[in-house]
Amino acid sequence: MSDTLIQLQALSDEFTALRRDIHQHPELGYQEFRTSELVAERLASWGYAVTRGLGGTGVVGQLVRGQGGKRLGLRADMDALPIQEATGLPHASCHAGLMHACGHDGHTATLLAAAKHLAEQGDFDGTLNLIFQPAEEGLGGARKMMEDGLFEQFPCDAIFAMHNMPGFPRGKLLLREGATMASSENITITLEGQGGHGAMPHVAIDPVVAGSAIVLGLQTIVARNVPPLQMAVITVGAFQAGQANNVIPQRATLELSVRSLDRKVHQLLNRRIRELVEAQAQSYGCQASIEFRGGYPVLVNTQPETDLARQVALELVGAENVELQTAPLTGSEDFAFMLEQLPGSYLFIGNGDQASGGHGACMVHNPNYDFDDGNIAIGAAFWARLAERFLSA
Repeated sequence: MSDTLIQLQALSDEFTALRRDIHQHPELGYQEFRTSELVAERLASWGYAVTRGLGGTGVVGQLVRGQGGKRLGLRADMDALPIQEATGLPHASCHAGLMHACGHDGHTATLLAAAKHLAEQGDFDGTLNLIFQPAEEGLGGARKMMEDGLFEQFPCDAIFAMHNMPGFPRGKLLLREGATMASSENITITLEGQGGHGAMPHVAIDPVVAGSAIVLGLQTIVARNVPPLQMAVITVGAFQAGQANNVIPQRATLELSVRSLDRKVHQLLNRRIRELVEAQAQSYGCQASIEFRGGYPVLVNTQPETDLARQVALELVGAENVELQTAPLTGSEDFAFMLEQLPGSYLFIGNGDQASGGHGACMVHNPNYDFDDGNIAIGAAFWARLAERFLSA
């Protein structure tokens, strides 16, 4: 076991209590007032120069040592989800309908543990920027911090982030270079027909029938337009029309989630969705409007930075606890915006598998999920070693 990990394990009780406190007081995106204040107070107490307010509730702690010119960014997310917690744990959410169901409480506590260690014992030469980001869960907090001047105020030569991953043993580190998480596009399709009596469909134009044909037709885009070795997902998550069984409605609305791991495939999907929807709607006599609400881009890890993270992982936990090139994920992550601007890498830490049992093995975004506190020391030790390696004296 490395000295860094031993030193971070000595802080486990302190930061487990902190993590559980954050878990008990979840806050949605751009509402992380209590969490960001807690983060800012802790960083300031350890000697970091603290900047509040980037992206609304974002916090950056900066620590400069020596004369080195290199600059490193480490990022954690802080927001919770609108889910009613069902864990029954002593530290369960105090707020009805809100919970940390994705482990951002753990990510925040882990980076804070690393922050304290690096302030007290870190051996590095350069600038360390610790970024605590709001609103990752679909609200684009990373982009908002960048629009507020994050990297102009805090330039970084590389940036890294970590997310817990249920289904893998606690502390297992999973890395990947290249496309690692999918892009996401949110699309609303509105079909205008002509309402009428359900007994006389011939004098109406039924948007439900047109919408049904579109739902089925959309699946052929993945099956017949996307190259077989490429990944793509088109999900119709909502189809809303009408309120009575004997009324043909005037309007139908479809809500789509579209994902891919390649920018060209993303462009292909958007083009074919527009072509198919407009053609199908016209064939049924409806008018279609399509609103593309750009989600997150493909998250692409750069090779040199991923190689550094691999080396640190192998040194910290050994080859048996590291996947050097894990499979990509179809989920999306707004850290992708930061990686469009800077080189860096996004990695995963196992949160528990079926063999270990417990709430840590439960998938994220589930009311029974909980972050595995045993990961705080491992994750913090990884951040501490990565910072010292990147900002080596």
